[in-house]
Amino acid sequence: MKKGKVDALLGIVFGDEGKGKVVDVFTPDYDVVARFAGGPNAGHTIIFEGKKFVLRSIPSGIFAQDKINIIGNGCVIAPDLFMAEAKELEAAGYELKERLHISKRAHLILPTHRVLDRAYEAAKGKAKVGTTGKGIGPTYSDKAARTGLRIGDILDGFEEKYAALKARHEQILHDLHYTDYDITEEEKLWLEGIKYISGFQLTDTEIEINRYLKEGKNVLAEGAQGTMLDIDHGTYPFVSSSNTTSGGVCTGLGVGPTDIREVFGIFKAYSTRVGSGPFPVELFDETGDKLREIGHEYGAVTGRNRRCGWVDLVALKYAIMINGVTQLIMMKSDVLDGFDTIKVCVAYKKDGKVMENMPFETEGCEAVYKELPGWKENLSKLTEESQFPQEFRNYIQFLETELETPITILSVGPDRAQTIVRK
Repeated sequence: MKKGKVDALLGIVFGDEGKGKVVDVFTPDYDVVARFAGGPNAGHTIIFEGKKFVLRSIPSGIFAQDKINIIGNGCVIAPDLFMAEAKELEAAGYELKERLHISKRAHLILPTHRVLDRAYEAAKGKAKVGTTGKGIGPTYSDKAARTGLRIGDILDGFEEKYAALKARHEQILHDLHYTDYDITEEEKLWLEGIKYISGFQLTDTEIEINRYLKEGKNVLAEGAQGTMLDIDHGTYPFVSSSNTTSGGVCTGLGVGPTDIREVFGIFKAYSTRVGSGPFPVELFDETGDKLREIGHEYGAVTGRNRRCGWVDLVALKYAIMINGVTQLIMMKSDVLDGFDTIKVCVAYKKDGKVMENMPFETEGCEAVYKELPGWKENLSKLTEESQFPQEFRNYIQFLETELETPITILSVGPDRAQTIVRK
């Protein structure tokens, strides 16, 4: 029997690219959809048949009733938030407990992790990273320090392990003089979430996935955040706490690199970023405001304004290289419909020096732009490539030439039906 494959679907800039929608569109072609990194700080919005869902921890393949969905070992899970998310899906008619499998090796986000998140941010003063406050960073810190709690710990000696880690966190908070907090009610809900999550299939998902591959089944690895938020390759320290790149697929699911076939890189026709950190293409004018309003650029989890700018080829080229991207997917093409001129960042400039490659430090870099004519037509009504206006074709061709990677899928609206596959 021919061995199955793993295809990776990744955001390749700062996240918020619309991965959830594309996973939902791709799911029929796969047997398994698996999340490999991140936690409830990542909101994947899916709209279909007039309904809207925001998934934070559960893979976006959950809407296909015949598919297995896996939360891999590279993820971190908040039981109370997971419970709320899962119950919302169950109330909408989606059965989860047979189809959603959770790695025993995934780490648990404790209520005190969230307090630590706030305490650490407060201690940074003006140098805040701009975290979501969901406890992601402190949880991954405990993982690296080998003091964390994992899903598998629920099954054996949990109360003692929980009390010990909670006490450790409380001591750290005391040492930081951060004592004005009360997690009493939050902890009750969290413990209820622990009981709820124990009713799911808690498995050795790395063994499970490799068994599926041996059986010839295909796996879609769903990324969270984006390459420029990767802990190693992003705009450190303004990054997430996990490996959001294709390398994270191997470590976060327990599959070998030779099992990965296609790497789909998702990006928007323009750029956005949430939180602090350098963003050379950021627009502070009416154009930036227009992109935000037309694109509804507000965080799916936090509701925060996303910073907006033109598409950044320096960041894209870097991300394509890091991830080994084989195909590109361009989202929100329709947001640029009303612009007479569209700009593309082709290089950075700093201290008089022009750079086409991603520098170690992007703080203080200015964008160098090339201007292209806009198409001034409504793309959202289009259903196939032959209907594309010539200016839009030219924009696609320019990006493909510069990025040396084909753009095979384009999104022209938020609904799953507004997705065009290029022949």
